[in-house]
Amino acid sequence: MRRASSKKTSSNSTTSTNSSAMDLFRSASGKAATKELERIDQLFYSYSNESSGMIDPEGIEYLCSDLEVEHTDVRILMLAWKMQAEKQGYFTLEEWRKGLKALHADTIVKLKKALPELENEVRRPSNYVEFYSYAFRYCLTEEKQKSIDIESICELLELVLGSQFRQQVDLFIQYLKTQIDYKVINMDQWMGFYRFCNEISFPDFNDYDEELAWPLILDNFVDWVKSKQS
Repeated sequence: MRRASSKKTSSNSTTSTNSSAMDLFRSASGKAATKELERIDQLFYSYSNESSGMIDPEGIEYLCSDLEVEHTDVRILMLAWKMQAEKQGYFTLEEWRKGLKALHADTIVKLKKALPELENEVRRPSNYVEFYSYAFRYCLTEEKQKSIDIESICELLELVLGSQFRQQVDLFIQYLKTQIDYKVINMDQWMGFYRFCNEISFPDFNDYDEELAWPLILDNFVDWVKSKQS
């Protein structure tokens, strides 16, 4: 009986020790997370506008300067995607926290180091479709706006697809700037061009079938390219 009692006491002692160690770990982790959040907030306030309580276009320019990137660098758009920023050119505190916590970046040095990793994350096919779609929505600056003017679309295409599909993007931009039928591009047309780049052989278009559900603008684009080739 004594032996059983001894074992029980030993077991309770071990459990108590493990529990204490876990409590200490949780406490330390909680304090570290709190400190990290404080530093993330401090970084936010170093760029935010006091009157609006947000990082505005001017603040983003200062941020880009400290990150040593151009404000037109695609990685800034990727950073906005990571934050799930809703308004073009503005970051709220909650968006900032969401993005920087995910990147484990509570200083400008850490954020700068995180940019290449962020780019690799976005470039994964499973994420890129979401990013490409987000890029369009991010540029909808007016309430109930559903389309983007041709000039802005050309700039956006260059930014998000230019490095991957150089020839297709160059030709499509050339077409968009010379055609007169379309003044704006909608989401369906935007996503259609991404699928077009990924699925259709270029520049012969041998596997392009106009009978399939492609946006009409792409039918016209293919006809335009073929007329230039003949």
